[in-house]
Amino acid sequence: MTEIRYDLMGKKKIWYIISLLVIIPGIISMVFQGLNLGIDFTGGNLLHLKFNQAADTQQVRTVLGEFGLEGSLIQTIDNREYIIRTTVIDQDTVTAIMGGLRAEIGELEILRNELVGPVIGKELTIKALYALAIATVIMVVYITYRFEFSFALAAIIAIIHDVLIILSVFSIFQMEINSYFMAAILTIIGYSVNDTIVIFDRIRENLRYHKGGTLEQLLNSSVWQTMARSINTALTVVFVLLPMMFFGGETTKLLVLALLIGVISGAYSSIFIASPVWLEIKAWEKRHRRVTS
Repeated sequence: MTEIRYDLMGKKKIWYIISLLVIIPGIISMVFQGLNLGIDFTGGNLLHLKFNQAADTQQVRTVLGEFGLEGSLIQTIDNREYIIRTTVIDQDTVTAIMGGLRAEIGELEILRNELVGPVIGKELTIKALYALAIATVIMVVYITYRFEFSFALAAIIAIIHDVLIILSVFSIFQMEINSYFMAAILTIIGYSVNDTIVIFDRIRENLRYHKGGTLEQLLNSSVWQTMARSINTALTVVFVLLPMMFFGGETTKLLVLALLIGVISGAYSSIFIASPVWLEIKAWEKRHRRVTS
């Protein structure tokens, strides 16, 4: 069994406190100021424009930025035709934006200018919640079958931890939540549970072949044996995401930021939350058996 360099399980209260320092302010923020929902969820204006000459997306976004709309969703059909979704704006603002675009790029034709509701966002949210519910059930069944229910419960708690961390950061700093955010949440859930299962698999192997020592010592050894793998995997993803964060498009920055927070939180929860929580569950089961016997 790997020599224990640091008693991770013995310091589990510290790991819980570190997480709660983010989650509790986040929950308070969600209660009092809520989440900053983007136009996918709140609705807004849809502008379908066709320029007489080639236009660059950055030129369009620059003009929108003059009106505080730099976060608008811009869909490129070709280098002359664009669909722009903004927050709700009045007709005078639309007219001013058209004037700015004509001055910056050239003449254009307005193919559509209408107010749209948050139908897409609602449908996406419902489908994402369905997907999350189905994935959770499948994960519980799979982990219970491969390991035992206590491992499945610990993994689900770790996933909830990661989702709360991302929501907390976005709520505290009032960063916009759009359709990309939902994709990031589902991606992080898959990443987190995969990393957690790797550690749980090592715990199961050590439970099978190493009979000496306490359960806490066994968990410490198991986590240390997989520590390098967890950190290296997280760093690999972070190194890929960072250039996208600084040099990617404006509309994908929040997606990348959510992924960055989720990857770091997922690695943290796999190492410092999932295993201590499983230890707590086993301790509760042991106390419960004593009471009932």
